[in-house]
Amino acid sequence: MLQRLFGFDAKKHSVRTEVLAGITTFLTMSYILAVNPNMFKELDGMPGGAVFTSTALAAIVGTLVMALWGKLPFASAPGMGLNAFFVYTVCMGMGYSWQFALTAVLIEGLIFIVLTLTNVREAIVHAIPAALKNAIGAGIGLFIAFVGLKNAGVIVDNSATLVTLGEVTQGSALLALIGLIITAVMVAKNVRGAMLLGILITTLIGIPMGITQWGGVVSLPHSIKPLFMQFEWEHIFTLDMLAVVFTFLFIDLFDTVGTLVGVCIKANIIGQDGRIPRLKQAFFADAIATTVGACIGTSTTTTYVESASGVAQGGRTGMTAFVAACCFAVALFFSPLFLAIPAAATAPVLVIVGLFMLEPVRNIPFNEFSESIPAFVCIISMPLTYSISDGILLGMISYVAINLCCGKVKKIPVLAAILAVLFVLKYIFI
Repeated sequence: MLQRLFGFDAKKHSVRTEVLAGITTFLTMSYILAVNPNMFKELDGMPGGAVFTSTALAAIVGTLVMALWGKLPFASAPGMGLNAFFVYTVCMGMGYSWQFALTAVLIEGLIFIVLTLTNVREAIVHAIPAALKNAIGAGIGLFIAFVGLKNAGVIVDNSATLVTLGEVTQGSALLALIGLIITAVMVAKNVRGAMLLGILITTLIGIPMGITQWGGVVSLPHSIKPLFMQFEWEHIFTLDMLAVVFTFLFIDLFDTVGTLVGVCIKANIIGQDGRIPRLKQAFFADAIATTVGACIGTSTTTTYVESASGVAQGGRTGMTAFVAACCFAVALFFSPLFLAIPAAATAPVLVIVGLFMLEPVRNIPFNEFSESIPAFVCIISMPLTYSISDGILLGMISYVAINLCCGKVKKIPVLAAILAVLFVLKYIFI
């Protein structure tokens, strides 16, 4: 049954490991259930409780499809960056209603379903050169480590140097560093479930420090009635709608591509031909969840890079995703308890996973500079631009430009060249 449902092979996989991996993935990405309501409640008519429920439901739908159809150990939820674009650019910046933005998300989801059916998204993934595929995984590792340190306050902004060290002798930053040491020791000693235990222990240590706050245990899910099927059709043929839909498409496409490629390489489930197994089903999971999410009132759903934490814990099948989906379902009823886990408790896991994700760099041919320089551009751009998609775009542009100027035209995939031109046009005009 497990083989049929999740692609589980008893000779290769462990139920205990898959369950721990699923819980770990959930805990490292569960911050979205707190972030989304706080962000969307700034818009009139989008109550935080309803957004919490719609966010959890979208995550459940996308992750279940990934588990049962894709049979891959990845979880989905409304994406960071995409939610900020929804609230701060489309609604607050351009002055459109949140109903307009939800309509754009719905159109994006439907377009993605068509692109997936026609294999366009798969073709884009397979057009990425091998060096860049390995670079994507490493870049994502640096990116999520940076996210963890930033969320915990270990790294803070600075007007002169952009970033600097935070107050590491107190508060969340100190708790994160304590948790990092505890988790690192357990990882080094090969303790089973080390990262999950690290999250739980760090959360408990945060109680006497006044960082972990308990706000209750159980609550019934809030109704999504205020958000359900709230679309606005009168602007669908405007240039603004076209620009908004295109931007949603662009960010979602390359964030998902980057996550899938990077985490699949880490999980060692890339085929010998460099192709990701069941990639089409994985894309469908995001497309379906995005469409459903728009109907129930939340922003674009995408595969989460934090899935790497579950993969690093040993998750390799759809059972990992299924467990994560079940955790999201439980969170609907235990939201006060689950929200007590502070960012400082998940930061150590993201840092350690960042280390694990660096492993593919050993496959980059560093002495072949037409390969290694674009790979390095890709790696370093992700944390410095705070964007997975920008790292991929800049890596692809530099790969095509450098090899073209070196006279190595034959090694450039045709689709990669086309994409590089489109990426340049994107930076010029959007």
